[in-house]
Amino acid sequence: MAVLLDQNSRIIIQGMGAAGSREAEISIAYGTRIVAGVSPGKGGTEKSGIPLCNTVNEAVKKFEANVSLIFVPAPFCKDAIIEAINAKIPLIICITEGVPVIDMMVIKTVLENNKETILIGPNCPGILSPGEQARAGIMPIDVYMPGNIGVISRSGTLVYETVDQLTRLGIGQSTSIGVGGDPIIGTSQKKALELFEVDSETAGVVLIGEIGGSAEQEAAEFIKLMTKPVISFIAGTTAPPGRRMGHAGAIISGASGTAAAKQDALKNAGSHVVSSPSDIGKTVQEVLKNLGLL
Repeated sequence: MAVLLDQNSRIIIQGMGAAGSREAEISIAYGTRIVAGVSPGKGGTEKSGIPLCNTVNEAVKKFEANVSLIFVPAPFCKDAIIEAINAKIPLIICITEGVPVIDMMVIKTVLENNKETILIGPNCPGILSPGEQARAGIMPIDVYMPGNIGVISRSGTLVYETVDQLTRLGIGQSTSIGVGGDPIIGTSQKKALELFEVDSETAGVVLIGEIGGSAEQEAAEFIKLMTKPVISFIAGTTAPPGRRMGHAGAIISGASGTAAAKQDALKNAGSHVVSSPSDIGKTVQEVLKNLGLL
């Protein structure tokens, strides 16, 4: 089984605007089961050949949906996510950028009382499991190939770059998870590592972090307990303190948020730390060969 997303995933799209419809069509062509869209007031109609429902509850009852992919505009994301949580959707993936931090604080409180639901994002590229032809997000499908390396990243762009490097070297991926670049997200890098550690189809993991916050240090504490190799890269080594770089969470606000602090924590945990993004693929190759996994 792949991590979180596989051929048994029955995905609904909350927010069937231009972006949601386009990505739904790409995913369906890839082989993913997109079973319905949710668009209030348009229930009973279709868009891009996808049946529309008025509510998430309706989509769950009619189509047995177990994954929600959200493209709803930022001001309405809180309500969309909570609606999916209340409908007992096990996996929610929020692509939307710009969700207010105060809304995410409310959502995190709701999630604490709904342990059966996993939220990925917001402000993330989603999840793709190439061996399962399962795609819930905005990732380009042509750079992926089936394999046994898991990929976790706060940055969407660096996910694509890393996967492309691996594929060019003949190293396939089990699942890639874009956890999102906001200060408050549903699933941390540490939690994603926990999922890959127990996945029988994953032999090693690439962890791509960024400056800002302490998520990578928390991930490092779990890496100490892992049986699988972790290759890591921290983006933003040249970023000046106090200046936002890209994601809302990519800002150095304290000593723990610097690239050096994160790199040190990961090295001390036993992770193979890469200093340049262009070296991620070949470092994975070297590590796998040294461990007899390639």
